[in-house]
Amino acid sequence: MKSSHPRLSQSKPPQSGPPLSNSAQPEAYQSDSCHSKTWFPESWQTCRLSQQAHYADLKLLDKTIQELSQLPPLVSVQEIEELKTKIASAAKGDSFVLQGGDCAELFSDCNAEVITDKLKILLQMSLILVYGLNKPVVKIGRMAGQYAKPRSAETETINGLSLPCYRGDLINGVEFTPEQRQPDPKRLLKGYSFASLTLNYLRTLLDNHFGDLSNVDNWDLDFVAHSSRAREYHEILDKLKYSQSVIENLTLQTNTASAKDKIYTCHEALHLHYEQALTRQCDRGRWYNLSTHMPWIGMRTSQLDSAHVEYMRGIENPVAIKIGPSMSAEQLLDLVNILDPNNCPGRLTLITRFGEQKIQQLLPAMICLIQKEGRTPLWCCDPMHGNTSITSHGRKTRRFDAIINELTKAFQIHQNLGSHLGGVHFELTGENVTECVGGARGLTELDLQKAYKSLVDPRLNAEQALEIAILITRLNQPS
Repeated sequence: MKSSHPRLSQSKPPQSGPPLSNSAQPEAYQSDSCHSKTWFPESWQTCRLSQQAHYADLKLLDKTIQELSQLPPLVSVQEIEELKTKIASAAKGDSFVLQGGDCAELFSDCNAEVITDKLKILLQMSLILVYGLNKPVVKIGRMAGQYAKPRSAETETINGLSLPCYRGDLINGVEFTPEQRQPDPKRLLKGYSFASLTLNYLRTLLDNHFGDLSNVDNWDLDFVAHSSRAREYHEILDKLKYSQSVIENLTLQTNTASAKDKIYTCHEALHLHYEQALTRQCDRGRWYNLSTHMPWIGMRTSQLDSAHVEYMRGIENPVAIKIGPSMSAEQLLDLVNILDPNNCPGRLTLITRFGEQKIQQLLPAMICLIQKEGRTPLWCCDPMHGNTSITSHGRKTRRFDAIINELTKAFQIHQNLGSHLGGVHFELTGENVTECVGGARGLTELDLQKAYKSLVDPRLNAEQALEIAILITRLNQPS
């Protein structure tokens, strides 16, 4: 009997393909063959490459990539295809996508408490959304791979000493020493290991009914137990429990309601050597990135001739593009044509991140052009990245009211144009952090010093995340 699981082959370049790394250092040469008809996992090496680490030992990098390419996949083809179907449903307005997690995962955060707290807040938010929107919610965590981050500068200087900037634990260490800031290929293997451990623990929790409604009391996070939003959350929970008991009494059957479904994963496909090594071919001849369910292209690497666009166009995963103020509607359409030439349902997610001041000016033209061309992507709003500011003390933060304003405008614009805003994308954590000002507790800039833990960008804490989930249920109602 033929197996229902597609056979996978390793990522191997053809005889004429470029070497693994010698031509794949930052600012690699450009070639007329970029985005040609022939695609293979290494073809990105002929395109413009940015936001990559400078490795001193290329032989060690090649050896590490070869080792990674022999390791088992982290996710399955079946899971990826399931997610693609669910994204297609959200694009039509029949379901809703919730993406959330850390700005940049740390290797040190691969422990039971941190992973469980992230899962708790995603489950709580999804429960609110299911109740308020009356539609399925697809949960996608920025987890198990969000170990690399783009940076605006190559180096950082302190007291006259310049070192490579911190690019995430997948690349180098945050400590400001020459040893830690030197990009280390061996970290790619650590990233794979920590991603695998995170995924395994998530699956263990969900397979053991952590996501069942009967265990919902275990989702509570202590530090939000007495907030006004927590009380509203528990009111929703009580109504769901009552509805369940009514159904049981009517049917004379005990139905264990589950909010489990699945937690899919996503991360920015920034480090292309890592992504290439975990790209495998199934027996149908199609290539999949099996490091995550949904990789995305960041705003800094979304140029039409970029290596990241070239890599992403050839894989079968659902993929996303982060869209910022510097992109025009015409440029977006060009990207859509490259990444989704066949207008495949569920293939493409467009994540807008304009900021509260620019969304009204920029988003409508994009929606109208995509509609005119008959395209059917999932539109998603990231109200975080366009609303980052610096305090008087030089600390990054985000104002809660600015986040809410962009989100509100996004829903209104889509509704006015007959479009669906089918998802949201947040940087958040289950920890009791104070990184974004505002929210129900009215956090101020002075409060940021109490528990500011992020090494890159500020995140919503669980209380602020619950508040936003409740707001979304009100914004997504027909006008």
